[in-house]
Amino acid sequence: MLQYILKRLLLMIPTLFGVLLVSFVVIQFVPGGPVEQMVYQLKGRGAGESAGNTSGSAGAYQAARGLSEEQLSQIKVQYGFDKPAPERFWQMLKNYATLNLGDSWFRHASVTQLIWEKLPVSMSLGISSLLLTYLIAVPLGVAKAVRQGTRFDAATTVLLMVAYAIPSFVLGVVLLVLFGGGSFWQLFPLRGLTSDDWESLTMMGKVMDYLWHLALPVTAMVVGGFASLTMLTKNSFLEEIHKQYVTTARAKGASERRIFWKHIFRNAALPLVVGLPEAIIAAFFTGSLLIETLFSLDGLGLLAYESVMRRDYPVVLGTLYFFTLLGLFGRLLSDMGYVLLDPRVQFGKAGEGA
Repeated sequence: MLQYILKRLLLMIPTLFGVLLVSFVVIQFVPGGPVEQMVYQLKGRGAGESAGNTSGSAGAYQAARGLSEEQLSQIKVQYGFDKPAPERFWQMLKNYATLNLGDSWFRHASVTQLIWEKLPVSMSLGISSLLLTYLIAVPLGVAKAVRQGTRFDAATTVLLMVAYAIPSFVLGVVLLVLFGGGSFWQLFPLRGLTSDDWESLTMMGKVMDYLWHLALPVTAMVVGGFASLTMLTKNSFLEEIHKQYVTTARAKGASERRIFWKHIFRNAALPLVVGLPEAIIAAFFTGSLLIETLFSLDGLGLLAYESVMRRDYPVVLGTLYFFTLLGLFGRLLSDMGYVLLDPRVQFGKAGEGA
């Protein structure tokens, strides 16, 4: 087991290197970089115009007509483009090795600070939607497996397919129109996570106000997301129900309740349990751009989008590195969960492994 963990930790290094290398190379050819944007701003034009009218070549800078070579050189030095690309990439790797994600070019703050500032919003959405998804999907999947082939199973399957087909953004718009004061009922707030009188509320009042603001965005995220988990739960339980050990337990006179909870549930829940580490990490650090935009929530999704549009490369690459690293650790924890929960899985033996 220890050998497997060390092997996976070592494999993270080339994986991270490959992700960063590809991203860094792609960024070099994206038009409308920070140098071009600064040039156009100095000439009194918008940054968006530079993105549409420049070719993206690092050497020409057609937008720099009218600026002196000294001014252009100062702009390049300001953003670090006075150094060749390999040197900039190597410096970035050395900083990332010490978890120094650099500073934003446009927000006047470190990338780490920006992540921590936006994290509470994405955490609130992610954790709430994850809890609701599991609380709804797992019991529903178990009920569908136990009632396989009944009208309940058929009706819930139709509802799940409809829910899965509705994009979360479209559902969010419908919820705002119906319950956000659009054309029908003013039951929930339109934007933000807190009310204007947040500071004057009691502790219980703050909790209720927070949940009140989360109701619509979390509902929009959950409805379209729990269908796959429900079907996974159902199929996992159906597979266990039809195995030989269940038939043997029934032949020995064991009650259906004992068979379900002692044998079927423990084995069928394994795929659900081992996927929790990855799901929790994703819930903590993954932002939903469309939902955050629709409900005016300033989270990680909106940060990533704005950073890409403004060509804020330190934020783009820093957050990509951080989230990729967390994702790799989440996958490692999931694999370790298989070993801890299922003694049949042994990564260290010959013929088995990653």
